Amino acid sequence: MFKTHTAKNAAFIFICSILAGISIASAQTKITINAGKPGVQISPTMYGIFFEDINFGADGGLYSELVKNRSFEFPDSLMGWTELKREDAEGTLSVRDDEPFITGKTYGEPGNAHYLRIEVKKPGKGFGVTNEGFRGMGLQKGKRYWFSVYARSLSDEMTFTVEVIAEDGRKITEGRFGGIKGDWKRCPFVMEALDTDKKATLNFIVTSPGTLDIDMVSLFPEDSAISYPSNSMPIPGLRKDIVQMLADMKPGFLRFPGGCIVEGYDLSLRYQWKNTIGDISQRKLIKNRWNTEFKHRLTRDYYQSFGLGFFEYFKLCEDIGAEPMPILNCGMACQFNSGELVPMDQLEPYVQDMLDLIEFANGPADSKWGKVRADMGHPKPFGMKMLGVGNEQWGPQYIERYKVFAKAIKEKYPDMQLIAATGSDATIFPNGPAEIEYLWKQWRQLNPEFVDEHFYRNPDWFLENVNFYDDYPRKGPKLFVGEYAAQSVGVASPNNRNNLKSALYEAAFMTGMERNGDLVRMTCYAPLFGHEDAWQWRPDMIWFDNLNVYGSANYYVQQLFSLHPGTNLLTVKLSDVPNLDDTKKALSVSSTLDKKAGEIIVKAVNVTNKGLKAEIELSGVSKAGPQAKAIILSGKSLDDENTLEEPKKVSPAEKSVPVGGPSFTYEFQPYSLTILRIPSE
Repeated sequence: MFKTHTAKNAAFIFICSILAGISIASAQTKITINAGKPGVQISPTMYGIFFEDINFGADGGLYSELVKNRSFEFPDSLMGWTELKREDAEGTLSVRDDEPFITGKTYGEPGNAHYLRIEVKKPGKGFGVTNEGFRGMGLQKGKRYWFSVYARSLSDEMTFTVEVIAEDGRKITEGRFGGIKGDWKRCPFVMEALDTDKKATLNFIVTSPGTLDIDMVSLFPEDSAISYPSNSMPIPGLRKDIVQMLADMKPGFLRFPGGCIVEGYDLSLRYQWKNTIGDISQRKLIKNRWNTEFKHRLTRDYYQSFGLGFFEYFKLCEDIGAEPMPILNCGMACQFNSGELVPMDQLEPYVQDMLDLIEFANGPADSKWGKVRADMGHPKPFGMKMLGVGNEQWGPQYIERYKVFAKAIKEKYPDMQLIAATGSDATIFPNGPAEIEYLWKQWRQLNPEFVDEHFYRNPDWFLENVNFYDDYPRKGPKLFVGEYAAQSVGVASPNNRNNLKSALYEAAFMTGMERNGDLVRMTCYAPLFGHEDAWQWRPDMIWFDNLNVYGSANYYVQQLFSLHPGTNLLTVKLSDVPNLDDTKKALSVSSTLDKKAGEIIVKAVNVTNKGLKAEIELSGVSKAGPQAKAIILSGKSLDDENTLEEPKKVSPAEKSVPVGGPSFTYEFQPYSLTILRIPSE
């Protein structure tokens, strides 16, 4: 009898457990948003962008100069150039440094000592040089291009021809210039492209006998001008289509110029902002620190001309409505490379550089460095509010240097907000966790306004750590998550991809950062740019070749968060959310109130391959709807990614959805980031 009773009980319990399992499995996910008590204001600089000159991000990318090694200043002075000798032509080429041309002002070290001498004994059908550009030159049919060169004739009047030749040998455009006699002068003219090619080259051909010296050989798209005054042609600048991609994000800030670029492999290759301002022909070129960093992508022709310098960075910030965030060297070279240190008793010039930069950005037009800015065409101050002291530094040597910089800056500019570092990602630098713990102890005593944290991890880490900042101490510095990106294969692997999985798992992590918007005040993805033919590191947010540009799936995640930040944080409670496994949830959610628009914004990430239906309850709302706008980024597979051939395979789509009131049901698409904007009272 006992056994029978036990069996019946066991059967009953088993059936109940099955029914309970079905009930739990089928329980509808619920999202409760407390809209009646808006929380802290979302920082207007919550979502920004980080620029570093890696992957040909500046020369060959954002900076629209088409001629590589235009002033013959590479250590291999004819790198990028080859001799051009047509039928019956005779001549010689030599790079010289006696009596170079000097024009305009320089505020750092003099930077243009070399020029090319072309001696033509017999012009024949043309003698000169060919420039290969940055993996070719991209020209578009019907567009106009500025050509210019500084030239000096040591003979009677000289003439030259400029041709742009397509990869298959077609002539795309040409121009001629004559009457060159005597000392250095600028020779500019405009050419129109008669065809399109992204791998073109430029021929500079001397068509008369004699000796011609040339320097600063330059070709720019006409539509790349920066809108500030010049005595001749508008000052050429940035590639219009790439700038538009940045502007379309409406970023809260722009962090520049790096990154490890700031530190340099050693201190001789560190970024020195004074060498990047003044006349572009006099800015001192240096080797890019990513030139030979990765054996899998050696890029020996990668240098920094600084045509894109600090003035242009500030102007770009102004043009796209972003707060400028410069990061400067603090007397330490990259600790992953040489780790060279400036002795403490020799730190003063580095400190003065930071003080001078603040005056350059914010000083009145009659101050020493404010006048330099005004002379470059911008009398009005740029209004810089933030400044980073070092990039990815760590250890006691960093702390002792930081203290010197902070003391000097705060004494003269007490309102300047300082950004301190926590080294690199804890998983990729020596003794990372212990180093970061040490630094945080110091920062809680020194109390900089922001501490910068970086994360280069596998996609699963981002999904597993959606709640990463929930338990961070609220006292002390605010957080700037200044570099992060999911590495689909491994950190710095050449096989990493900008796929939908990485983008969505980052989006889930971003909901956690947004939910902690009282602490996390600024965030940005890294790196920003990748040249399809000249990259060193991947993944990257925006990809381009010499003619085209497209955003990755990660770009659209960043853009959607940046375009829909809201004004105030709202508390979100989730219940009955399915699990992927013990460490990962299927759905991640954050919410904000947009007081200006009168809307509640819901950001939700569904990382499963099935639609996920959820009841959404807006607590403290008397009226909602009747329609809401849904902006959805999704794909058919987590491996989906955008390419030059399919640039918008993964891109947002909008639709209107019915909302019956403060409580309604919505089904989130498989593999999706959804932004819901719900009109509410």
